Amino acid sequence: MTHSKSVLKAAFLVLGFSFLVGCETVSKTLVDIAEALPDAPMETKELESVEPEWVRATGYAPISLQPGSTKEHKMILAMRASKLRAYQELTAIVHGQYLFGTTAVQDMVLKNDQFKTAVSGIVRGARVVKSYPVQDDVYATILEVDMNQLQRAWVKAQSK
Repeated sequence: MTHSKSVLKAAFLVLGFSFLVGCETVSKTLVDIAEALPDAPMETKELESVEPEWVRATGYAPISLQPGSTKEHKMILAMRASKLRAYQELTAIVHGQYLFGTTAVQDMVLKNDQFKTAVSGIVRGARVVKSYPVQDDVYATILEVDMNQLQRAWVKAQSK
């Protein structure tokens, strides 16, 4: 039995040693392959300088319907309302507009037809082109934004 135990021990040592040698050979081979590969150049993609693609939107607001106590106060409120309306128009251009409509028909006669719209989105980088009174009772504001700038900001935000 001692002879079979020593043979078993020797076989186990040889088998274990061959596993260890095999592992070292495999890992050494992988290291050699990796070192032999050529260095891949770091690819830095620079954005091309593109001409701005300006999109404009105009917002209008009535002066006399504003809740201010003086004409000047009403004008300031109309200026603000026209700017916000211009932002709403610009957002609809950039992000689209949600439309919801219902139509009711009874006995093949149209009874009710309703539409609702909504706009949602963020517009950064817009600038006021002009803010001015139109005739006596309306204030207008024109905003513009570079669509290429919006696209670059979106791509940058997606890569984070």
